[in-house]
Amino acid sequence: MLALNITQSSPVTFSKSTNHRYSINASSLLNPNLISRTHHQTALFNKPSTQIVALTTEVSNFGQIHGYPFGCSSKSTPQIHDSGFRRNHFDRIHENHSGFCSKSGSFITKAAASESESSPEGDASSVSKPKSKTLQLALIFGLWYFQNIVFNIYNKKALNVFPFPWFLASFQLFVGSIWMLILWSLKLQPCPKISKPFIIALLGPALFHTIGHISACVSFSKVAVSFTHVIKSSEPVFSVIFSSFLGDTYPLKVWISILPIVLGCSLAAITEVSFNFYGLWGALISNVGFVLRNIYSKRSLQSFKEVDGLNLYGWISIISLLYLFPVAVVIEGSQWIQGYHKAIEAVGKSSTFYIWVLLSGVFYHLYNQSSYQALDEISPLTFSVGNTMKRIVVIISTILVFRNPVRPLNALGSAIAIFGTFLYSQVTAKKAKKPESEKQN
Repeated sequence: MLALNITQSSPVTFSKSTNHRYSINASSLLNPNLISRTHHQTALFNKPSTQIVALTTEVSNFGQIHGYPFGCSSKSTPQIHDSGFRRNHFDRIHENHSGFCSKSGSFITKAAASESESSPEGDASSVSKPKSKTLQLALIFGLWYFQNIVFNIYNKKALNVFPFPWFLASFQLFVGSIWMLILWSLKLQPCPKISKPFIIALLGPALFHTIGHISACVSFSKVAVSFTHVIKSSEPVFSVIFSSFLGDTYPLKVWISILPIVLGCSLAAITEVSFNFYGLWGALISNVGFVLRNIYSKRSLQSFKEVDGLNLYGWISIISLLYLFPVAVVIEGSQWIQGYHKAIEAVGKSSTFYIWVLLSGVFYHLYNQSSYQALDEISPLTFSVGNTMKRIVVIISTILVFRNPVRPLNALGSAIAIFGTFLYSQVTAKKAKKPESEKQN
């Protein structure tokens, strides 16, 4: 065995082929600071593999965040849920909804999770994150409810003095189309790539969307807003029936949950003070139109999942406008000028009438947009509960604003119908969550 005896005073030299000699003082090798740094670096490489993996994940997520500003990828990939049209963006929505960036927080969420695991500060920062998340959801829900209330109030005010629902429905789609064109032109929303198959796939959903929208407007023009919303709460009944005809199966709990809806809507219709058959059939046909839109969307838009919800809704609004406006001209066009003068005479100021019509169009699109934003941020169950509560808030608000008389049995029927809708949302959300968890396992 060879031994090398090094003392603090003995120099160690190394030779190179160039005959240059480099001397190193052995005392520097025994420097305590250098030894401690060497141990520290060695300990760094001896860390458990889990910490190294966490560090690698953090670096990877950091690159993902800064690769796309604000956490939005260049292509929005919609989330997919079995319980609704987040697969194609419409199926969990009883009315037409929209929203902004559909994946606005996915990369940020992943980075925050990895940071909280690998950093001691993660525990402290995770306390403030739920608070900010709660505040954000409260703001989204508040806007969603507020905009929906404003739309229903000014839409009804305009229809009271200008009873031409085909014109107002067309104008609301026109405002939404212009809104989307502005977002696309200013690059505030990425414009989807348009192809012939994409347009063909949208023709069916846009047609049923048009039927649902104009039928609801006709119902609003004939009866109280509260009564229309009570009847529209029966949309789950049509969804279950039509889906069953197409081969879908539902457990007994789902069928039981729709019984209170049928009972409540029937009781509310019998006792409604402003009952009108046109209003009733308009609300029922609206339910059929939106249910068929949802079903048809799932079948025809499966190949275009890269298009986010707001862009899909924007193009459906544009195509629906092309469907609706020519028919509106044929049905009501000859009466618009005379009806306009009567509306101005009834209101007193032309600017007031313009504001009512404009607000109905703007807030029609805005509340749909906010609902899609809420849909991206919460679970299907929370969204269903929020949508049910929204209908209650709208019904109460319109009753207070328009002072519609409500009989006790009518209020009871409305409450039973809304409660049935709530039960249905609970049952279907749990049903959709179960296959998803099985798929992950």
